[in-house]
Amino acid sequence: MNKLKIAVYAICKNEEHFVDRWLESMKEADEIYVTDTGSDDSTSQKLIKGGAIVNHVKLGFWRFDTARNISLSFVPLDVDVCVCTDLDEILEPGWRNYIEEVWEKNITTRLRYKYTWSFNPDGTPGVTFLYEKIHCRQNFRWIHPVHEILQYYGEKPDSYAFNENIQLNHFPDPSKSRGQYLELLELSVKESPDDDRSTHYLGREYMYYGMWDKCINTLKKHLEMPKAVWKDERCASMRYIARAFEAKGDIIEADNWMYKAIGEAPYLREPYIEAAKLAYSQNNWEKTYFMIIEALKIKERNGTYISESYCWDYTPYDLGAIAAYNLGLKKEAVKLAEKAVSLNPTDKRLINNLKIISDN
Repeated sequence: MNKLKIAVYAICKNEEHFVDRWLESMKEADEIYVTDTGSDDSTSQKLIKGGAIVNHVKLGFWRFDTARNISLSFVPLDVDVCVCTDLDEILEPGWRNYIEEVWEKNITTRLRYKYTWSFNPDGTPGVTFLYEKIHCRQNFRWIHPVHEILQYYGEKPDSYAFNENIQLNHFPDPSKSRGQYLELLELSVKESPDDDRSTHYLGREYMYYGMWDKCINTLKKHLEMPKAVWKDERCASMRYIARAFEAKGDIIEADNWMYKAIGEAPYLREPYIEAAKLAYSQNNWEKTYFMIIEALKIKERNGTYISESYCWDYTPYDLGAIAAYNLGLKKEAVKLAEKAVSLNPTDKRLINNLKIISDN
């Protein structure tokens, strides 16, 4: 096992309620560096008291890549491994040993691990995917004003390690605004017009804001980009376009784009479930049932940020049960309704649906 010098680094602003939990999670590091970008609460004092090295920086114009690059600059050059986290994230215990198990000094440049971005109401993992914010100290910089990523610029190969035992969990503050994201994403696309990922993110953000025409046009542009070849993300763009057309009242176009999404990535549950939800909204029970059965044939959840948690909870069974009931398929309806209840046993609507289906 390698003996490595490991440092955690982070940016923060007004996150005093996260400090104690975060520091406890990061205590396996040799050093902890935090760049405070303008807190007016007790965040910095609590971090310093807990042993973190805190630097204060105020940016004239906020962008995440600049803040993270400044934060990284405070980490000494003799550090072997840098672990970038936010204060609303927690590394599960043992993470240091897991890094040292797979990290090859002077060879490994960064490490992939498991990241749970959201949790379901019952506490089970929701959106979970692979993350790669653990990296060697030199030859890395952050790029993009928002949804920033690490860019490697070293001469030797960019060599990844992976340890599935490293688990980072995200517990965000729901009151925290993401209002700056749209402006920063527009800037990101302006700065890097050929970057397909930024264009996808911008189209998705327009969807969040209900800016349906901009969403459709931006995501169509994403699909036309030469570098936009990752099928999972292309499928997501098509699903979002379908959502936008549905919101505009154009069900035919929404349906067309859902079929395109299925054709793009038939190995994912997401397009089938969304097609089922669209059919359900039109009381098209045959199509709803068909799409759910096709979705449930897919047993393996993909480990990317594209994964939608509702595709893996009670939702498909609930939709399938209602569709089967309306089609007169009582045996299948009961089976699906029972599964839905087993996955969400406190939901009164699901329990009542099961009773209605069973009694008729």
